[in-house]
Amino acid sequence: MFAELNELLGASPERPDAGKFTLLRDTRTDGSFLVHHFLSFYLRAGCKVCFVALLQSFSHYSIVAQKLGVSLAAAKERGQLVFLEGLKSCLDLLFGEEEQPGQPSPLQFLSGGSCDLRALFDFVRVSLSATAGDSWKGSVLLVDDLSVLLSLGAAPVAVLDFIHYCRVCVCCQLKGNVVVLVHSNEDSEDEENELVVNSLCHHSDLILWAEGLATGFCKDVHGQIKIIKRLSLRQAEQDLVQIYQYKIQDRNVTFFARGLSAAVL
Repeated sequence: MFAELNELLGASPERPDAGKFTLLRDTRTDGSFLVHHFLSFYLRAGCKVCFVALLQSFSHYSIVAQKLGVSLAAAKERGQLVFLEGLKSCLDLLFGEEEQPGQPSPLQFLSGGSCDLRALFDFVRVSLSATAGDSWKGSVLLVDDLSVLLSLGAAPVAVLDFIHYCRVCVCCQLKGNVVVLVHSNEDSEDEENELVVNSLCHHSDLILWAEGLATGFCKDVHGQIKIIKRLSLRQAEQDLVQIYQYKIQDRNVTFFARGLSAAVL
C-alpha cells in the first residue's frame, strides 16, 4: 500500500517513532494522500489516534481507509480512534446545537465567546489521556488541515499556540506524535497562512512537502515530494533533504527518482 513511503522514511508499524512533530505541506497540489497514509499507518501500528478532521467528512476518510485495509468505524468502536468531524461541528455551532449537551464544542471560538483554541486543545488532551485498561502503543494527533482554522477566523498566534501546547502534551508528556497538514503557496498574498507555515517548518522534526509539477499536468507523474529530516533541530548537522517524484494510484502511491518515470523511460 504505502510500503514505499515507509521505506523512504525508515518507518515501521512494529516500531513507530515517538515524540516527533511531522509537518505535511502541499503547494499547487493536494497532499491529502499523506494524511491517509499516516492515519492508516498509526492505526495498524496499534496507536491511539485523535483525528481533527476539518476538511472532509468521516465517510470520506472511511472510504479511503477501507481501500487501504483499515476500518475507521471499527477503530472508533474499540476506542482507538477519536474523530472530530469539523464540518459537522461548525454546522452545530452555527445552528445552535450542542454535540453533547453541557459540553462546549471543540470549535467554540466560532461562536465569538473566545478567540483562542483552548477548547480544541482540551478535546485533544482528553481524547489522548490514558484510561484504565489502555494498551495502545502510543498516542497520535492528526490534523487535516490546519489552514482551515485560519479560514474560520482563528488568529495565527492562536493557531501556533494550539500546536505548541499539543506538541508539549502529545510529544513531550505522552511521548507520542503530532502530524499536521497545512496548505501553502509561496506566491500567495495570504500572509497569515504563510506565517503559520514558516513557523511550523522551524519546529518540525520531519517535513514532507508535496508540490505540483511546474510544467503542469502529466499522467505518469502527479507531483514531487521533498522529504526534509530536521537533523539540525537536535544535532549540529545539516538537514537531510531527499527529493522524489510520485504517481498516485487507486490503492498505492509509487515513488521514483526525478527523471525515472514511465513517461521518460
